[in-house]
Amino acid sequence: MKKIPYNIAGLLKDRILVLDGAMGTMIQKLKFDEFDYRGDRFKNYNSSLKGNNDLLSLTQPEAIFNIHKKYLQAGADIIETNTFSSTSIAMADYNMESLVYELNYESARLAKKATKKYKNNSTKPRFVAGSIGPTNKTASMSPDVNNPGYREVNFDDLVNSYTEQITGLIDGGVDILLVETVFDTLNAKAALFAIENYKNKNLLDIPVMISGTITDASGRTLSGQTLEAFVTSISHINLLSIGLNCALGAEQLYPYIKKLSMITDLNISVHPNAGLPNEFGEYDQNPEQMQNLIRDYLKNSLVNIIGGCCGTTPDHIRLISEIANDYSIRKTN
Repeated sequence: MKKIPYNIAGLLKDRILVLDGAMGTMIQKLKFDEFDYRGDRFKNYNSSLKGNNDLLSLTQPEAIFNIHKKYLQAGADIIETNTFSSTSIAMADYNMESLVYELNYESARLAKKATKKYKNNSTKPRFVAGSIGPTNKTASMSPDVNNPGYREVNFDDLVNSYTEQITGLIDGGVDILLVETVFDTLNAKAALFAIENYKNKNLLDIPVMISGTITDASGRTLSGQTLEAFVTSISHINLLSIGLNCALGAEQLYPYIKKLSMITDLNISVHPNAGLPNEFGEYDQNPEQMQNLIRDYLKNSLVNIIGGCCGTTPDHIRLISEIANDYSIRKTN
């Protein structure tokens, strides 16, 4: 079986790895308008494209490349591709299902180009994680309260959609597959099923990370699973790491990561938001504040991979990177 060249699992036994921060936050700072999203290629497209951040890998590749570069300069060991919504299911909102393979391939290629460029100036290995989001539909819940048995998408639809995404990501050169922001475990199981099928069919061994989302103080995912149930439901898969991201800040996620460290022997990842959103939906937690909160995770050896989600920037990642090597890793079996 063909393996990805560098032994990431081995590196995790030596030190904590730093994941990058938010792509969407950095894109928002660029204040792109409809014209920017369209670029020359889609200037006559028949519907609005503003907000389709993944499309920017095709229409504004230099901007995406520069965001990757800023995170690498900040000390990130792993950068994520700009593909959170690059599935046919999510791209249907823009009638762009036919672009899915290209979006994933080009996004992976851009990120890989950034890591290769940065490796020339450093002996520190850098990795690209293919970002696989949850899609905008859920397989285990109905969007209609008056018709609880209805589903917008089924398991097979998700498997087919994820397979197309995974193919583009791997062909584009990613080192890791990251199934993230899991709010419905059935969706995640479809992604993992698609990954395992791809690996077996193509005789490829690629590391897989998974990261769930605790939506509120109940400690459950949106589909109602407890943390323990989430871990159990995916325990049959050979994973590089399991973790949590999004919805909550570092302070709110801490007790759940602490609990996670007690119920799994896997490497643990966390990439929290920059606090909780304010009344305008913006994130106010500055890099110094987030660094102080992250320090508690590190002091107590709770994590192996740490980064940022919504509201985080290269400045947040820089301060996290500065302290990551000051603490011992979380020991795994």
